Amino acid sequence: MIATTRTAGAGQGTDLAWEVRHYLTQRPRQLPSRGLYDTLGSALFDAICELPWYPLTRAERRLIDVQRDEILREAGSPARIIELGPGNGSKLDLLLGTSEHARSVRRIELIDVSPSALGDASRRITEERSVTVVTHQARYEDGLAIAARSPLAGERTLVLFLGSNIGNFDGPAAAAFLETIHRSTGAGDSLLLGVDLVKAERELLLAYDDPLGVTAAFNKNLLVHLNRELGASFALDAFEHRAVWNLGEARVEMHLVSRRAQHVDVAQAGLAFELGAGETIWTESSYKYRGADVDRMLTAAGFDAHAHWVDSEGQFLLALAMRR
Repeated sequence: MIATTRTAGAGQGTDLAWEVRHYLTQRPRQLPSRGLYDTLGSALFDAICELPWYPLTRAERRLIDVQRDEILREAGSPARIIELGPGNGSKLDLLLGTSEHARSVRRIELIDVSPSALGDASRRITEERSVTVVTHQARYEDGLAIAARSPLAGERTLVLFLGSNIGNFDGPAAAAFLETIHRSTGAGDSLLLGVDLVKAERELLLAYDDPLGVTAAFNKNLLVHLNRELGASFALDAFEHRAVWNLGEARVEMHLVSRRAQHVDVAQAGLAFELGAGETIWTESSYKYRGADVDRMLTAAGFDAHAHWVDSEGQFLLALAMRR
């Protein structure tokens, strides 16, 4: 069975307009990264995950495939799984697999702003399983608030936040978000966190600026999204994609660089501004971690770091934390 809820402002309309206005008036100019994940953006991101220069997803899948029995056993054979940002559902499908510890799962709740991602994930999960899947088209915080009131909320729950999505938050925001997950769960519940590890600069830049230009298309599609939803006037040929490794902050940054001086209107945000030649709009950050950093972050949010799994090539880490 599949059921769907949708919260107001889940990626469209006035909520997005307010965010766009807020971020574009910052210095340097920015855009909210969640705007990258409309229907086309989600499809482009799925394509990125298959690129040879983007090892993150393959490393994570290998870990899940090898360790799924241990992960579910250590999580206490949960009755409920909540996944934040499920993508196409392939990682959750892999985690459940045919594990005897997955038989305890009776309810799955998927939270994402992308309706296409939710549809793809829910269909994949229910294709060969008799399990209730509930999708929440919402921002993570809103979806977690709804899930906290849902049936089975009092039973053992495993929250999944995979794909190194935590890397899209800066330090204070990551800490605040982990605290939100902590408040939305109960004692004995667990969190499986996927984290991309620090590696050579060349590897990181190829992952975010691939030779086929798929990541560039993903980044520019944010402008297509805003033109469509907010009546913006971004001209795609007036921007180029740029990825930068910021060593001091341990993050890869994605930017859109203005090729020329230009005027931009964002009608529904009530905003008009000038961009100079070479001026950038910062669209996404992806922070990279070391294992000790992850333990400290989880402990500060009220979790006990319970187990780590790192892939054989040292690309990716899965951390299982228990809620105090």
